Amino acid sequence: MPGITPRGPGESPGPEPLGTGLRRNNADRDHPHAIAELLADPRARVVDLAEGATPVTTDSGESRPQARLSWRPPRPDDAEHLVLSIGRDGAAGPVLAVVRDREFVAPAGSTWRGLREVGADLDPFDAEVFMTAVALARWHESHPRCPRCGAETVSERAGWTRRCPQDGSEHFPRTDPAVIMAVVDEFDRLLLGRNVLWPTGRFSVLAGFVEPGERLEAAVVREVHEEVGVNVTDVQYFGSQPWPFPASLMLGFTARAVQPDLRPDADEIAEARWVSREEVRQLVENAQLTLPGRLSIARRLIEDWYGGRLSPAREATWGRR
Repeated sequence: MPGITPRGPGESPGPEPLGTGLRRNNADRDHPHAIAELLADPRARVVDLAEGATPVTTDSGESRPQARLSWRPPRPDDAEHLVLSIGRDGAAGPVLAVVRDREFVAPAGSTWRGLREVGADLDPFDAEVFMTAVALARWHESHPRCPRCGAETVSERAGWTRRCPQDGSEHFPRTDPAVIMAVVDEFDRLLLGRNVLWPTGRFSVLAGFVEPGERLEAAVVREVHEEVGVNVTDVQYFGSQPWPFPASLMLGFTARAVQPDLRPDADEIAEARWVSREEVRQLVENAQLTLPGRLSIARRLIEDWYGGRLSPAREATWGRR
């Protein structure tokens, strides 16, 4: 079966395993001079970040290239920039990110790469560090002033809060919950949709943001009905994924359609369709289907329904899912 690796008995793409080895050490953030102390630790490792990208090295000659963050020891000028304490490598040394501009020269043998480009090729530890650094850096960039009085705020707690020196208020990074769902009908066909902004052939499972005061399960029901007019039941949690574009947490679910009639919302959905496993197989083999990238939980939801890994000729590398 070209392009497809069927799974063996009991094997499922499923949610990713828990734990990457990164310890988010809250105690490191409480010292008044936390950043100076962490940078002075001889075990400290640093990644540089600029405009959502970081220097990355890639091993060649493998069927699937392995990307690695270009770690380095602290430099004397690091403290002149925004420094973020990401955590610790297990119980060992500090892991930090230094936010710079693109004029900073990447280490020899590495190139500036974005999370969407290489996230799926990083090991779980590097991927979590990169995602956390991008999310924090973007929050700092978009929240330079106090929402109460407009004064410029300053970074505190090793990059995990901003404080207003004018009124003393403390502000925290935000995370916006979004639901994403694999919906199947009575024939076990999967529901796929194409956003109005996407090119022809690109499909994914449906997704949407959770509204204030709304339960996650209710958000699944509402979003599916709003986007394609389908009522669903049997909503089951699948797994989660941070998605720092700019600050989402994707919460994956499965659900079963009560009735299969599709009535897409033309403002959001250009196409919606039910697909069987055989149809997905043929579309993948004929390069007629662009799937979500391997970094996304959307891809895991699709492959979990399909029952094996999919290796399409075309994969999306951008977008919220």
